Amino acid sequence: MGACEPPNFSWVAEGRLAGLAMPREPGHYRFLLGQGVRHLVSLSERAPPHHGCCPAIRLHRLRIPDFTPPTPEQIQSFLQLVEDANARGEAVAVHCMLGCGRTGTMLACYLAKVGKMSGDNAIREIRRLRPGSIETQEQKEAVIRFCQRLRTGEDNEEP
Repeated sequence: MGACEPPNFSWVAEGRLAGLAMPREPGHYRFLLGQGVRHLVSLSERAPPHHGCCPAIRLHRLRIPDFTPPTPEQIQSFLQLVEDANARGEAVAVHCMLGCGRTGTMLACYLAKVGKMSGDNAIREIRRLRPGSIETQEQKEAVIRFCQRLRTGEDNEEP
Protein backbone atom coordinates (compact mmCIF):
# COMPACT_ATOMS: atom_id res chain seq x y z
CA MET A 1 0.00 0.00 0.00
CA GLY A 2 1.39 3.40 -0.97
CA ALA A 3 1.65 6.78 0.60
CA CYS A 4 -1.12 9.32 0.14
CA GLU A 5 -1.22 12.95 1.22
CA PRO A 6 -3.30 13.52 4.35
CA PRO A 7 -6.16 16.03 4.15
CA ASN A 8 -5.28 19.72 4.55
CA PHE A 9 -1.51 19.05 4.56
CA SER A 10 0.80 22.01 3.97
CA TRP A 11 4.20 23.21 5.08
CA VAL A 12 4.35 26.41 7.11
CA ALA A 13 8.14 26.21 7.23
CA GLU A 14 9.39 23.86 4.48
CA GLY A 15 11.02 20.76 5.94
CA ARG A 16 10.52 22.05 9.50
CA LEU A 17 6.82 22.39 10.39
CA ALA A 18 3.62 21.33 8.65
CA GLY A 19 -0.08 21.37 9.51
CA LEU A 20 -2.71 18.83 8.53
CA ALA A 21 -6.07 17.33 9.40
CA MET A 22 -6.07 14.15 11.49
CA PRO A 23 -4.29 11.37 9.58
CA ARG A 24 -6.79 8.54 9.17
CA GLU A 25 -5.02 5.79 7.27
CA PRO A 26 -1.58 4.13 7.16
CA GLY A 27 -0.80 5.79 3.82
CA HIS A 28 -1.02 9.21 5.50
CA TYR A 29 1.77 8.25 7.90
CA ARG A 30 3.88 6.89 5.05
CA PHE A 31 3.42 10.23 3.24
CA LEU A 32 4.53 12.16 6.34
CA LEU A 33 7.56 9.90 6.75
CA GLY A 34 8.47 10.47 3.10
CA GLN A 35 8.32 14.22 3.72
CA GLY A 36 10.86 13.90 6.54
CA VAL A 37 8.33 14.21 9.38
CA ARG A 38 9.58 12.42 12.49
CA HIS A 39 7.21 13.98 15.05
CA LEU A 40 3.42 14.19 14.91
CA VAL A 41 1.79 16.52 17.44
CA SER A 42 -1.84 15.58 18.04
CA LEU A 43 -4.00 18.37 19.47
CA SER A 44 -7.24 16.37 19.35
CA GLU A 45 -8.78 14.77 22.40
CA ARG A 46 -8.51 11.30 20.91
CA ALA A 47 -5.41 9.80 19.33
CA PRO A 48 -5.24 9.55 15.54
CA PRO A 49 -6.10 6.09 14.18
CA HIS A 50 -3.28 3.83 12.95
CA HIS A 51 -0.58 5.90 14.64
CA GLY A 52 1.22 2.70 15.59
CA CYS A 53 1.70 1.70 11.93
CA CYS A 54 4.72 3.96 11.51
CA PRO A 55 7.05 3.67 14.52
CA ALA A 56 9.56 6.07 12.89
CA ILE A 57 7.09 8.91 13.60
CA ARG A 58 6.85 9.77 17.28
CA LEU A 59 3.38 10.79 18.49
CA HIS A 60 3.10 13.68 20.97
CA ARG A 61 -0.28 14.39 22.59
CA LEU A 62 -1.41 17.88 23.66
CA ARG A 63 -5.14 17.42 24.25
CA ILE A 64 -7.12 20.60 23.52
CA PRO A 65 -10.93 20.49 23.36
CA ASP A 66 -12.37 21.37 19.93
CA PHE A 67 -12.91 25.11 19.31
CA THR A 68 -10.86 26.13 22.33
CA PRO A 69 -7.41 27.72 22.46
CA PRO A 70 -4.30 26.02 23.79
CA THR A 71 -3.06 27.11 27.21
CA PRO A 72 0.16 29.15 27.41
CA GLU A 73 1.87 26.00 28.72
CA GLN A 74 0.66 23.95 25.76
CA ILE A 75 1.89 26.61 23.33
CA GLN A 76 5.28 26.64 25.07
CA SER A 77 5.51 22.81 25.02
CA PHE A 78 4.65 22.74 21.33
CA LEU A 79 7.20 25.41 20.38
CA GLN A 80 9.92 23.71 22.45
CA LEU A 81 9.18 20.37 20.80
CA VAL A 82 9.43 21.96 17.31
CA GLU A 83 12.65 23.77 18.22
CA ASP A 84 14.26 20.61 19.64
CA ALA A 85 13.21 18.44 16.67
CA ASN A 86 14.34 21.03 14.11
CA ALA A 87 17.71 21.34 15.88
CA ARG A 88 18.17 17.62 15.15
CA GLY A 89 17.12 18.10 11.51
CA GLU A 90 13.73 16.49 12.12
CA ALA A 91 10.45 17.88 10.78
CA VAL A 92 7.26 18.17 12.84
CA ALA A 93 3.64 17.95 11.71
CA VAL A 94 0.73 19.14 13.86
CA HIS A 95 -2.94 18.23 13.55
CA CYS A 96 -6.31 18.59 15.20
CA MET A 97 -9.50 17.23 13.63
CA LEU A 98 -9.63 19.29 10.41
CA GLY A 99 -6.30 21.13 10.76
CA CYS A 100 -7.90 24.56 11.12
CA GLY A 101 -8.66 25.95 14.59
CA ARG A 102 -6.30 24.42 17.13
CA THR A 103 -3.67 23.63 14.49
CA GLY A 104 -3.84 27.14 13.02
CA THR A 105 -3.49 28.67 16.48
CA MET A 106 -0.29 26.73 17.19
CA LEU A 107 1.09 27.46 13.73
CA ALA A 108 0.41 31.20 14.15
CA CYS A 109 2.29 31.17 17.47
CA TYR A 110 5.20 29.46 15.72
CA LEU A 111 5.23 32.10 12.95
CA ALA A 112 5.03 34.90 15.52
CA LYS A 113 8.01 33.55 17.44
CA VAL A 114 10.24 32.47 14.56
CA GLY A 115 9.32 35.34 12.24
CA LYS A 116 9.17 37.93 15.03
CA MET A 117 5.67 38.86 13.84
CA SER A 118 2.88 40.60 15.68
CA GLY A 119 -0.11 38.47 16.58
CA ASP A 120 -2.28 40.08 13.92
CA ASN A 121 0.36 39.56 11.23
CA ALA A 122 0.94 35.92 12.26
CA ILE A 123 -2.81 35.25 12.16
CA ARG A 124 -3.12 36.94 8.76
CA GLU A 125 -0.18 34.93 7.38
CA ILE A 126 -1.40 31.57 8.68
CA ARG A 127 -4.86 32.28 7.24
CA ARG A 128 -3.22 33.11 3.91
CA LEU A 129 -1.17 29.88 3.96
CA ARG A 130 -3.98 27.75 5.40
CA PRO A 131 -7.43 29.25 4.71
CA GLY A 132 -9.93 28.62 7.51
CA SER A 133 -7.28 28.67 10.23
CA ILE A 134 -8.03 29.98 13.73
CA GLU A 135 -11.77 29.52 14.03
CA THR A 136 -12.75 31.29 17.26
CA GLN A 137 -12.19 34.64 18.91
CA GLU A 138 -10.62 32.79 21.88
CA GLN A 139 -8.07 31.14 19.58
CA LYS A 140 -7.24 34.51 18.02
CA GLU A 141 -6.86 36.07 21.49
CA ALA A 142 -4.53 33.20 22.53
CA VAL A 143 -2.16 34.13 19.68
CA ILE A 144 -2.33 37.85 20.58
CA ARG A 145 -1.64 37.11 24.29
CA PHE A 146 1.23 34.79 23.36
CA CYS A 147 2.80 37.59 21.30
CA GLN A 148 2.40 40.04 24.17
CA ARG A 149 4.15 37.63 26.55
CA LEU A 150 6.85 37.03 23.94
CA ARG A 151 7.55 40.77 23.69
CA THR A 152 7.75 41.19 27.45
CA GLY A 153 9.84 38.04 27.93
CA GLU A 154 7.09 36.29 29.89
CA ASP A 155 6.34 33.57 27.36
CA ASN A 156 6.56 30.87 30.05
CA GLU A 157 4.08 32.53 32.40
CA GLU A 158 0.33 32.77 32.61
CA PRO A 159 -0.88 36.33 31.77
